[in-house]
Amino acid sequence: FRRLSPTYLAEDVSDTEGTGIVHSSPAYGLEDFYSCVRNGMPIEQILSPVQNNGIYKGGPFDGWHLWKVNQRVIDVLDSSLFSVSKIQHSYPHCWRHKSPVIYRLAAQWFIRMDEGVGIFATDPSPLTLRQLALKAIDDTEFYPQSGRNRLRDMIANRPDWCISRQRSWGVPIPFLLHKETGDLHPRTLELIDKIADIIFQGGIEAWTQTPVSELLTQDSDDSYNYIKSQDILEVWVDSGTSFWHVLRGSHEQVYTGRLSYHPVGPEADMYLEGHDQHRGWFHSSLLLGCAIYGRAPYKSLLTHGFATDGQGRKMSKSLGNVVSPMEVVKEFGAEILRLWVANTDYSGDLNVDKKILARVVDAYRRLRNTFRFLLANINDFDYEQDFVIPEELLELDRYALCRLAQIQGDLIGQYDAQLGFFVGGYYGQYEFHPVVTHTVLYCTEELGGFYLDVLKDRLYTTPPKSKARRSAQSVLYHILHSLVLWMSPILSFTAEEIWQVLGYKQSIFIEKYWLHTAIDEKLMQKWQNILMVRRKVNEELEKLRAQGKIGSGLQAKVRVWAQGAIAADLASLGEELHFVFITSQADLLEVEAFTSNQLVLKVKNGSFALEVSVADGVKCSRCWHYVDQLVPHGHPPDQEVALICQRCDLNLNTTGENRQWV
Repeated sequence: FRRLSPTYLAEDVSDTEGTGIVHSSPAYGLEDFYSCVRNGMPIEQILSPVQNNGIYKGGPFDGWHLWKVNQRVIDVLDSSLFSVSKIQHSYPHCWRHKSPVIYRLAAQWFIRMDEGVGIFATDPSPLTLRQLALKAIDDTEFYPQSGRNRLRDMIANRPDWCISRQRSWGVPIPFLLHKETGDLHPRTLELIDKIADIIFQGGIEAWTQTPVSELLTQDSDDSYNYIKSQDILEVWVDSGTSFWHVLRGSHEQVYTGRLSYHPVGPEADMYLEGHDQHRGWFHSSLLLGCAIYGRAPYKSLLTHGFATDGQGRKMSKSLGNVVSPMEVVKEFGAEILRLWVANTDYSGDLNVDKKILARVVDAYRRLRNTFRFLLANINDFDYEQDFVIPEELLELDRYALCRLAQIQGDLIGQYDAQLGFFVGGYYGQYEFHPVVTHTVLYCTEELGGFYLDVLKDRLYTTPPKSKARRSAQSVLYHILHSLVLWMSPILSFTAEEIWQVLGYKQSIFIEKYWLHTAIDEKLMQKWQNILMVRRKVNEELEKLRAQGKIGSGLQAKVRVWAQGAIAADLASLGEELHFVFITSQADLLEVEAFTSNQLVLKVKNGSFALEVSVADGVKCSRCWHYVDQLVPHGHPPDQEVALICQRCDLNLNTTGENRQWV
């Protein structure tokens, strides 16, 4: 073209490369566009010869397709003053189709971020869409909390929302445009309703099949001057309006009609998706909810990471590191897959491979073995007839029940404050991996490593219907029910199976958490002191075991020197102290009488020292404790005579020994 071209100063042009004067294509480059507009060039004067279909319009290449004209342009340049050579450089491609693309100036439809909301609303908001969205973020709960700043930054810094796309598929934008000016038809809002009714009757294809003359039937309409918009809606508008299409009727209290502004409308309790949706579904739903209702369409957002291999790498077929969920279910079962998901911090990426799954299997086995032990030891327990009220439980059992209530309160707080009824003062966190971790630790260390281990003597040696045994079974009954309810959202099949074994006809998933006794802080502190001493006793027992002097702890005796609160707490157990240590004998002495070179351990609540040695006496064939003397048991010739301790003789021939503490 023979025309004058102005020269503009532009910050994106370097003075160290090229001639210093470069051609500007405002219709095909963002920097060029801003440069020309900033220097006063009217947008309507910007030439855009490449049409929507990729065909050049006007000039020497009129009618040629964009990709077919390249060589012809090169030939024209080569035949003039220019020299042509080939270089290799990067070029923009479609990330999905991998085909080359160009930047091109095109008319688009936008939602303004910084204008008042309410074009379609009966009660417009004085705030801008950006201001409403930022306020809505403050009113939304985030799990994890880091999502709040991420979404806030995106909303605060984003430009106007371009909601149109030039594609041949998708949801059409039902606008009629003037052929010459491109302006909307003056009855656009009325026509949108009419077109919506046509599509409702004939499907989405009705938009393309219905001629403009049928849409514009009023006398004042000049249908020959209007054409249909060829643009489609940006796909995030589709997903962003899911609250409108899905939740109406189930999650709203007041609905005031089509596109009417009202603070009460469809509102989900939670939107849950991957962390990339801060710029996707969460983002578009927030903007559209604020545009229609002035608030977000959700109360909370939960984001999670993505499954990666054990080394944190993205799974791909080429690397051969894909872990198929169905293969995991086939090899390990659905419970293992569910437990892996729950036991992983979903706020980051979720690593998985066979080694990780093996650890999950081990955790599941520990939980299942605990369930089996509890079930086996309440097999003869009838809750209605045999239950011992909390006030009459042995002290160790009351401590175990208090500890159970304490852990349940913590775990419910990790789940959701809306679950169950034992939730006073707790707030839902939707953090499931601490639930699994704490439950496994509780089963392994507190139950298997202490309470159940100590309880075995009472369960196996006292009379079946004795208070000592029924007291233990009452707490085991509570522990089993609580454990199953805690894990039911995760180990659903296992929990339901146990629930049926317990004789319940209704599903566990309509049951509420059990309400336990109030926590006795004084009792909890006392047993924390006792357990601190017990841990040191176990360390000394391990030393004897390593020396080959003992095998079981019942082959040992313990001497404890103590003072202060620790001495008082240990002394309160009397002759039952050795049951806590699971040794045959345990003596408590004053610290002043301690003459050994062993270190006296000074702690907050006093001080103590230990001495562990091989037990005295002979072994009872029934309880395996070492005692001073044994008595015969049995009635020949039908029964063999066995030598047992006096305690076992009481448990076999009377109502049983008198237990108060342990």
